[in-house]
Amino acid sequence: MATTFFRILKFGLQNFSRNALLSATTIAVLVLALLVFNGLVLFGVVANSAIASLQDKIDISVYFKNSAPEDEILKLERALESLSEVRAVEYISQDKALTIFKERHQEDDTISQALAELQANPLLASLNVKAKNPEHYSTIAGYLESDNLKPLIEKVSYGQNKLVIDRLASIIDTVRNAGIGATLFLALVAVLVIFNTVRLVIYSNREEIGIMRLVGAANKFINGPYIVAGLIYGFLAGAISLILSVPAVSLAAPYVDAFIPELSLSSYFFNNLPQFVFYQLTFGMILGAGSAAVAVRRYLKI
Repeated sequence: MATTFFRILKFGLQNFSRNALLSATTIAVLVLALLVFNGLVLFGVVANSAIASLQDKIDISVYFKNSAPEDEILKLERALESLSEVRAVEYISQDKALTIFKERHQEDDTISQALAELQANPLLASLNVKAKNPEHYSTIAGYLESDNLKPLIEKVSYGQNKLVIDRLASIIDTVRNAGIGATLFLALVAVLVIFNTVRLVIYSNREEIGIMRLVGAANKFINGPYIVAGLIYGFLAGAISLILSVPAVSLAAPYVDAFIPELSLSSYFFNNLPQFVFYQLTFGMILGAGSAAVAVRRYLKI
């Protein structure tokens, strides 16, 4: 059993080395597919971190009329907190709003003098509402536009933030879908390249295969080397894609970290390196061996 295994492995390595140019082309296409797959995984991490970061900066502000009773405002706050789309609600009274405004403009003498001359607080009480997902802001805004709340609410800031919120959700979905499409396309191209590579190798070895059949070689001994070659394609492609990912992540990390301070891309990548190694090698070897197996079944007729 062990002898048969090592012979299959030996002939698989021979098939790989005899067709160096075809092997290099096959590995190159596989590397591209795996790099896009790796990039898609990292983009998902960056996108999720970007959403979490921007959610802390984007909200819906609900400003109330001066005549609105505080009890009604607090009642609306509790109602909003009960919505499944809402992550957090913060109530800012008129006095607190004035304090925050003064702190932000304490170095502006003109604004400070204008506030000192006013006899009343010009700011309105408000609720700052944060959603669990950017797509949920439209639902929350729709709830706030109900007729029974119009006597209380002066204005809702969703209309001002809607463009930013919608663009954020749209860009993330578009890039994610494009990444999935590119990965699937390159994986299909890799499968076709491996398929044709194995077919050409089978054709070039047709005389040897014929002799093996005449001497009664087992099917696994005939088709095994081609499966081994497919595994080698996938393993090497996975290893190369990981090697190329390291400098790519290192170059991209400063820009990503500047955009999203909460995320350290390099730390995330190296902390999860064992998982990336496993997924890259597994994905590459499945593509390589699977494509080779289909080609063997199609062209060896055994």
